[in-house]
Amino acid sequence: MLANKGRLSRKIVGMLVVFFAVATAAIGLTLLTSWQLEGVAAAINDAGSQRMRTYRMGHLMARGLEAKTPEDSFGPALADELARFDKMLRDLQLGDPARPLSPPRNYEVQDRLSEVGKVWQAKVRPLVAGYLVGARDERERVTDRFDTELEPFVSRINELVLAMERSYAADTNLLRTLQVALVMLAIFGTVILIRYFDRLVIRPVGVLHTGMQRMIANDLGVRVPVATDDELGGLADGFNKMAEHLETVHGTLEHRVEAETRRLAARNRELGILYGMTTFLTEPAPLEALCEGFLERIKTTLGADAGAVRLYVPQTEQLYMMTYDGLSDDFIANEGQINCADCLCGNVFQTSRPAAFATANPPEGMRLRTCIREGFATATAFSILCDKQRIGVYNLYFRRPQALSDQEIHLLETLGHHLGVAIENQRLKSREKELAVSEERNLLAQELHDSIAQGLAFLNIQVQLLQDSLRKGRTEEAMQTAGQLQEGVQESYDDVRELLVHFRTRLHQADLDSAIHAALEKFEGQTGIKTDYERRGAMVPMAPSDEIQIMHIVQESLSNIRKHAKASHARVVVEQEKALSRISIEDDGVGFDPSSNPNCHSDRHVGLKIMRERAHRIGAECRITSQPGKGACVTLNLPKENRETV
Repeated sequence: MLANKGRLSRKIVGMLVVFFAVATAAIGLTLLTSWQLEGVAAAINDAGSQRMRTYRMGHLMARGLEAKTPEDSFGPALADELARFDKMLRDLQLGDPARPLSPPRNYEVQDRLSEVGKVWQAKVRPLVAGYLVGARDERERVTDRFDTELEPFVSRINELVLAMERSYAADTNLLRTLQVALVMLAIFGTVILIRYFDRLVIRPVGVLHTGMQRMIANDLGVRVPVATDDELGGLADGFNKMAEHLETVHGTLEHRVEAETRRLAARNRELGILYGMTTFLTEPAPLEALCEGFLERIKTTLGADAGAVRLYVPQTEQLYMMTYDGLSDDFIANEGQINCADCLCGNVFQTSRPAAFATANPPEGMRLRTCIREGFATATAFSILCDKQRIGVYNLYFRRPQALSDQEIHLLETLGHHLGVAIENQRLKSREKELAVSEERNLLAQELHDSIAQGLAFLNIQVQLLQDSLRKGRTEEAMQTAGQLQEGVQESYDDVRELLVHFRTRLHQADLDSAIHAALEKFEGQTGIKTDYERRGAMVPMAPSDEIQIMHIVQESLSNIRKHAKASHARVVVEQEKALSRISIEDDGVGFDPSSNPNCHSDRHVGLKIMRERAHRIGAECRITSQPGKGACVTLNLPKENRETV
């Protein structure tokens, strides 16, 4: 078929080229004949004008005899007519393509033209030439002879013109014949082309069209004849192959649809299992409840008779049974806690490769054989993984032989990964809570150590001084020490109350603004220091844990103002910008030099350190600016990531 490719196109192009060549030749011949006819018409006109020119020469010769003076002899006019006659006769003999003027092609015309030329050269022209150079007597004699030769010569010219007209009529008939032949050729060629295209193109295309219509009408058994080996024959062969393929496909379509339906149902079942299990595993629950719910759902889904979830303990390098269902006490006693090398479950844990086997033909790594003694026909083991970290193994047991497909094995592996992620999330949450409690305890210990502990140490020293004064009987010194003791106790009492307020802080108010307002009111009521609050920009919600840390920083700043600033006015400013939230706590107190003795363990420096630690915990930046005698300002900058979207 490839060797014959393009044969139809070659046939069509060849036929069109032949038709074009014949038509072009016929049209060219017609154009040539018409051009020649145009030249013949010019020749007839010139030949006819020779008669007039002959008579005119005779007339000029006669008038010349009547002239009284040589100037009236009409000699120049006669000479001009003689020259024109010579030129015209030469053009008739040779032709002039520029006019166009055709030379004689007909033998009769050639003979007549030759006779006219001979008579002209032999008889007529010498008379006219002699007239032009002769005397008067000679002219009269020449004129008489010219008159004698005039009529026979003009008769010969007439015969020439008649011969030319007959030739012209014959050429005209030839032209008409060619035109009629051209019309017949066009009709005949059109008929041939129509029949040719009908046989080569229209009929095969019609057959293909009929076959397509029958195929559209669900007649898949239709076949078309392959009559040629050209392109249309290739189309017919391709149509037959397509029809055969469609017939085959249609015959198996029902089975394919049924198989695809089963496949989609299995996929939907898998997706339903994954969705249900994922929904369950994302709910907050203790680790044991999480494993129990997972095992119960997967047993019900696959129709297993028993199952177990085993988690790995790195400290003992053993797998212990976290939860189980459908297993006997002997089974739990034997496999409640196993080493990884004891049985097949440990091998699955170490290699992360699932295992599903019939207990009648157990694999080599199965050493304990407890599931065989339990009476299970099929046992399986799948890894519990989280980000390639091995967490444990879960098992499903069937009392009847159960063959798991590749899709089911892949599904069970995926469920093991989901369980691993859920277990790891629970562990991370527990660690996060432990870290949070540990950090809060560290802060609590720091604040207790740096406030109450230092106060108690001061009181201890004062008590020793009081005892020494009493032993020595220095009553006035003892009373002064007792006063200092009273001030220290009061200050420690105030510190304890302030710490209790800090530790019990909860944002019961609707937002951070309300909490800051309440803290400022309480501060102003306790200290008598005037307070102001200013907000700039729209309020943007933050995470509750961040708001608690911010409130602790605000309260610590206010505590430092109360203890050290000796201020008369304090102000809190909250600014909300596109990329940053800023909280400033300002006072007009005595101020201090932040760069002086940064390692000092005074209350002020300890408080500043605690504020920076709290800011770091929420990803913020805490800056303290102050100058002696010009107050102090604590600025907390929170990036955009710390805000919640509502």
